Amino acid sequence: MSQQQYPQQPQQPQPGWGGPQQQSYGTPPFQPQPPKKSKAGKIVGFGCLGVVAFFVLIGVVAAAGGGNGDSTDTGAKDKAVAAGHTPKSDKPEATTAQKTQKTKTQAEQFKACVAKSGTATEKKAVRHVTKVTGADKRNDILDSAEVYTDFTGGLMSDNQGDAKLIASAFTSCYESKNGLVSVYGQDGDLIANANY
Repeated sequence: MSQQQYPQQPQQPQPGWGGPQQQSYGTPPFQPQPPKKSKAGKIVGFGCLGVVAFFVLIGVVAAAGGGNGDSTDTGAKDKAVAAGHTPKSDKPEATTAQKTQKTKTQAEQFKACVAKSGTATEKKAVRHVTKVTGADKRNDILDSAEVYTDFTGGLMSDNQGDAKLIASAFTSCYESKNGLVSVYGQDGDLIANANY
């Protein structure tokens, strides 16, 4: 019998055990790459999410619009006609002072406030006010009111002192957490402003 002998390779010590180490040249043994993950599930998931978001958006818009505006819907109207009277509002009726206050322009309301609680110099300066805008809408976030006067010139005009008095009177009549009143001349130039 003959035994085949295979050539023996000298045993190499394990790395880190202190012995000469041999560098291997060549390519490392073949390692298969991991299989690629399919992105189809991700694409389908985001597609469905987009469709659901679209329908939610349509629902929000429809709810905010208050309906479809169909003029044939007379459910509440028929009940009011059948009962023989109109439904009353839950709001209390406005007093005559409130009604007259609503019919005044913003400039007239501002002048009335200054006439009631302003100083003599403020009352004199407010006579030059021609128009007030933005005083009726306040939300305490970024309120901006404009007071227009018959003054001429800009920031360096001779009427700047009176414009500052008007701005001061405005801050006495109106309150806001974050408001700015600007006083303009008849030519549209800014003369003064103040926080109110």
